[in-house]
Amino acid sequence: MDEPTLRIRPMTLADCDRVSEIRVRGWQHAYRGLVPRPYLDRLSVAADAERRRERFARGNGTVVNLVAERDDRVLGWAAVGPYRDGEAYTADAELYAIYVDPAHLGRGTGRALLDAAAGRCPAGARLLLWVLKGNAPARRFYERAGFRADGAEESFDADGVPVPEVRYVRAPAG
Repeated sequence: MDEPTLRIRPMTLADCDRVSEIRVRGWQHAYRGLVPRPYLDRLSVAADAERRRERFARGNGTVVNLVAERDDRVLGWAAVGPYRDGEAYTADAELYAIYVDPAHLGRGTGRALLDAAAGRCPAGARLLLWVLKGNAPARRFYERAGFRADGAEESFDADGVPVPEVRYVRAPAG
């Protein structure tokens, strides 16, 4: 029997709880061994959902939030908008986030979200993203989609432990 069709649509305020569940469970699944365990264990779906609702309510349209759903169940989320270079935005686009429910990985949901997010970027814009340096599965996913590490690296602090990220870029289509 065929799997029901995957649908990509704009995120709504009503999606915030499910998106936060996917994001937190995604972090706990994908970043195990890369981010300190106590940090991951403290992640809260409820707190994330509250922050997400606040951000969503005050959004100005520069960030596009998309969800992937099948049978009216949200399975993934992506956010894309202008590239942040310090405090300023550039003409390039940035994939801020892409997460798929860990139970639904490997079924094309991430690629469908990535393609839809890329389709929302300005014509001629490069698409950039940051990925954990040690996250080999995510790096392979992006490389298969035409992204390449450009040599830029930075870290964020998780419980006093620096977690290195690398920047990936994909040239404009065409």
